[in-house]
This record gives sequence, C-alpha cells and structure tokens, in this order.
Amino acid sequence: MFDILLQADTTAVATAAAPKVESVFGVLAKGGLLMVPLLSLLAIAIYFFIERLMTIRKAGKIEDNFMSIIRDQIISGNVTGARSLAKNTDNPVARVIDKGIQRIGKPIDAIEKSMTNVGVLEMYKLEKNLSILSIISRIAPLFGFLGTIVGMLQLFKGIAATTEYTANTIADGIYVKMITSATGLIIGILAFLGHSYLQAQIHRIENKMDSASAEFIDILQEPTR
Repeated sequence: MFDILLQADTTAVATAAAPKVESVFGVLAKGGLLMVPLLSLLAIAIYFFIERLMTIRKAGKIEDNFMSIIRDQIISGNVTGARSLAKNTDNPVARVIDKGIQRIGKPIDAIEKSMTNVGVLEMYKLEKNLSILSIISRIAPLFGFLGTIVGMLQLFKGIAATTEYTANTIADGIYVKMITSATGLIIGILAFLGHSYLQAQIHRIENKMDSASAEFIDILQEPTR
C-alpha cells in the first residue's frame, strides 16, 4: 500500500514538474494584434507562390522535338505547317518562334528584334506578381520587429509603474514579445526562398527562349531542300 501511494505521489510530482507544452496557435495568439497583418502576409505569399508556380510550370512544358519539327518544316518549305505548330503550342518558346516565322522574308536583324520583343513580353508575363513575394520578404520582418518593440515598451512601462514584477514574469513577458519578431523572420525567409526558387525557374525558361531563337535564326540561314 505504501509503495502504491509513493508511486502515485511521484507521478503527481513529475506531472506537475513537466513543462506545459503550448500549441502553435496558442503561441501565435500571444503575439497580439500585429499577428493579424503578419499572418495575412503569409497567406498572400502562399497564394502568389502557388499561382506563379503553376503558371511557370505550365510555361516550361514543351516537347523536346519541337524545334526539330520546326526545322524540318521550314527546311522543306512548309512554312504554313511550321506556323500552325507554333501557333497551336501554348508556350513562351513557341510564341517567340511563331513571331519569327511571321517575319520570314525580312532581314535577319528585323526578325531577331521582333522575337526579342516577344521574349521581353513573355518574361513580363512570367514575372507578374513575383515582386509581391520580394516585398513580403522585406516587410514581414519589419512588422515583427515593430510588434516586439511595441510590446517591450509596454512591458517596461509596466515594470516602471509597479514593483510586482519578478525575474520570471519579466522573462515570460520578453518571450511573448519576441513571438512577433520570430514570426516575421520566418515569413520573410519563406517568402525570400519562394521568390528565389521561382526566379530560377523563370531564368530556365528565358534560356530556353534564347536557345530556341538562336536555333531558329540558324535554320533560316540553312539552304532549303
């Protein structure tokens, strides 16, 4: 009987001594009102990242033999067939090539310029709204720091007004005020990584357009069959 009571008492002491684990939402709720704009920035960043990712992935899909078919059609004199293929392919590379096909017969410089202009327009479409992620990566940490500064000012004002604060309550207060800074930094880092990843994917598509344009110009300078 004594052993049972001792074991129960030990369990109770261990349970009381175990630190209370807070949920993520519980911790975030302690951040105060500035958590609302921070979480709004996170939601906006996620939305635009997914939206741009889907657009960029769609733009990056093109058949490996696309330029080979274009080359065969043009070399054989079937410009109409090449134009039909390029026009019916929903892809930035295809639209650049389609513009080049439309300009066949004009000087090479004029063809290159037309294709370059289309490439610039396609890049603008791909980079649309991408700047929002860059902005969020910069302002989210600032919102977090602002929340911490405001919270620390309130904490120190309370300390100066009363003597009831202990080292534990002060430490707990500082912990709560740092939540906004940590949240802002995390959101900023995620937005920066998302922006960098999407930018890298856009550069890959840009390289494809440049390579296809150069190959198309070479095709035009080949002798026809």
